Amino acid sequence: MLEILYRDPYLVAINKPAGLLVHRSLIDRHETRFAIQLTRDQIGQKVYPVHRLDKPTSGVLLFALDSDTARCLNTQFTAGQVQKTYRAVVRGHTAESGVIDYPLREELDKMADAHADLDKPAQVALTYYQRLATTELPYPVGRYASARYSLLELQPKTGRKHQLRRHLKHIFHPIVGDTTHGDGKHNSLFREQFDCQRLLLHAHTLQFTHPYSADILNLIAPLSLDFSTLVAKLFAKPVIININNNH
Repeated sequence: MLEILYRDPYLVAINKPAGLLVHRSLIDRHETRFAIQLTRDQIGQKVYPVHRLDKPTSGVLLFALDSDTARCLNTQFTAGQVQKTYRAVVRGHTAESGVIDYPLREELDKMADAHADLDKPAQVALTYYQRLATTELPYPVGRYASARYSLLELQPKTGRKHQLRRHLKHIFHPIVGDTTHGDGKHNSLFREQFDCQRLLLHAHTLQFTHPYSADILNLIAPLSLDFSTLVAKLFAKPVIININNNH
């Protein structure tokens, strides 16, 4: 059963598990389980997607329960009126806070985007981040004698494809577990030392205006047990090693 975070006559929001597709995709033809289908079957009602989360990303996923509500919510998302925050574990010690202002070209898939414009210019992409905690672990990775990580809160101000994963790679702090934009050595360390098989990126909150009541809704998705346990293990009592490096 999916965890339902919110439901009323117009909306339903779930806490999407990592590894679950939002909808059917040409890229993952072998998949048979989708968030749309599972939510529909669980509540016994058709649902309409108004935004998306990548397959490996967990967290708040909002659906409308009718087409008119879907159009209203799509307008809010398109206008940048929806506030989103994410939690992520990234390689290295980041600055305490920062803004990543780096335009992104549209990422195209050979099958799903076969007819897309290949010459489309890079689009404005903006992400704010706040460092919540750091740790340093006694595991050698590459040329370093230890491994450093940061727990971040991320606030994307635009909605480009894979924006957070690409932006964190751009500032040399890739998200742990990212097999496309991440660091394979650190991903391997987490698999071997912590049995972590997932992308450490979670859509934590989603704030928007209810289309009919005009109330401000702030939906919060708790971290899954595996993610929260790992965060507690890494950052609650970090192992600090005094080594002068910048990784």
